[in-house]
Amino acid sequence: MTGITITTIADRPELADRLFDMEDTWPAFAVQDPLAWLLYGRIVAEFPEYVLIATEGDTVVARAFSLPFALGAAGRGTLPARGWDQILMWAFADRRRGTEPDTVSAIEVSVAAGRQGEGLSGRMLTAMRENARSRGFAEVVAPVRPNGKPAEPDTPIHEYAFRTREDGLPHDPWLRVHVRLGGVVDSVAPLSMTISGSLAEWREWTGLPFDEPGPVRVPGALVPVHCDPGQGYAVYVEPNVWVRHPLHG
Repeated sequence: MTGITITTIADRPELADRLFDMEDTWPAFAVQDPLAWLLYGRIVAEFPEYVLIATEGDTVVARAFSLPFALGAAGRGTLPARGWDQILMWAFADRRRGTEPDTVSAIEVSVAAGRQGEGLSGRMLTAMRENARSRGFAEVVAPVRPNGKPAEPDTPIHEYAFRTREDGLPHDPWLRVHVRLGGVVDSVAPLSMTISGSLAEWREWTGLPFDEPGPVRVPGALVPVHCDPGQGYAVYVEPNVWVRHPLHG
């Protein structure tokens, strides 16, 4: 993969507007998290040194978002069950209060559609680790969205997260990338992201009828979506897997 350049938006601010030009592979429902709508643009504006972009010539081929936060602050200390959503809240609260961060969390690593299988996700994760290390941090944590889990929506996340192959590496491909780069599977964030919507919205996002009560298996979802036609809504609570990346040197 020659010719690919990875840099921060702080170093190349002219690329900030191109972060979302890249066609990615996120399912439509996955970008409906209310905290993402509220805060994602602010990550670029307020934490550009933690936003990475990969370009090949003039083409954006991958992006990665991370955030600094104070894991050791009073009342914290452990990786949160609310995972992704909690990190967004903690990071921006710390920024507002002037609390000194001690950890960097991954928020997203995305590769352009059609560029999977080239090792770009691993390169972006490595660059994120190096970026955190260069800024004096000793650890990166990641609320990982296991990319093999949609094939097993009914498997409990606590079982899936710690499943390994004969070689001892994680069964899940994306968790495997993290572990090969030095990460350690730590725990589960059972309610890392919560997405609710009307039945009409879920029909628009998925093309599914959403007319029967109970669990609905949605392509790209890690667990079934809970549908309640009587009340007129459906809710998806996504679990993630916490991986810790100690940074040495």
